[in-house]
Amino acid sequence: MPTDTEQIIYYLSEDYLIKKQDNGLYAVTNAGALLFAKKLSEFQYVSRKRLRVIQYNGNSRISTKNDITFDGGYASSFEEIIRYIGSILPKTENIENGIRTNTPHYPEIILRELIANALIHQDFIPTGVGPTVEIFNTRIEITNPGVPLVDINRILDNPPKSRNEILAALMRRFGICEEQGSGWDKVAAYSEIVKLPAPKIVEYHESTKVTVSDFIPLNKMSREDRIWACYLHACLKYSNGEQINNSSLRERFGLPNKENSRISRLIKETVENKLIKPFDSETAPRYMQYVPFWA
Repeated sequence: MPTDTEQIIYYLSEDYLIKKQDNGLYAVTNAGALLFAKKLSEFQYVSRKRLRVIQYNGNSRISTKNDITFDGGYASSFEEIIRYIGSILPKTENIENGIRTNTPHYPEIILRELIANALIHQDFIPTGVGPTVEIFNTRIEITNPGVPLVDINRILDNPPKSRNEILAALMRRFGICEEQGSGWDKVAAYSEIVKLPAPKIVEYHESTKVTVSDFIPLNKMSREDRIWACYLHACLKYSNGEQINNSSLRERFGLPNKENSRISRLIKETVENKLIKPFDSETAPRYMQYVPFWA
């Protein structure tokens, strides 16, 4: 930390956190407020961009249990946000060797990546709207203003793009995001590790919503969700230089060998939806492997 005030002012200016005015004084920029404000509500142009976290009773929006808006800047409040959300999410109690532990239903790394993405990549032009996290009994919905900058179907392999480069670069330096395009790879990978359904992305006219669901057995998933999970599994494997097959999909869903035929049907449905294709169409069906349609 520089001890000289002029040096501090210089570095804050270089990072676009403050800006010199015509009268010789310095003012906090919108980027500075968004990252470090103690009270975002006091900054007119970004006050509506505060993160709102709503917890509902049940799986509908009829009854609200908690509703809190974080007034601090994104960088200075991020850990507080993650701790708060983690404290109200469902957990499973386990007792092993006389020691009681609580296992969260949603890995923290998934929430960190998705919330950081929502904050950093939101569109600041629409007025009256801001990022929102809605928590239901069996799912979490994270919504931010602005449509995705990349095709949803290519979310795992596209090079990183940022709508707000200054914000993204600073958040990377603070260790909150990586700015490498690997956030969704982590989200997809950890969803598979704990056998959660694949996170779902829905694009609206001026906003994007990502839904993370609690554990759902494969036979209870919708057809759309099964196919999306199969496709993301193929994308994740391909990014690691691998292909998917019946065995890898059974492992992804935590199914025994006797579910071979069910997984075969799922692969067939995903191929029919033109989301995956055979890696080598000449291979015998028993040894067939698959890759994403764009590979």
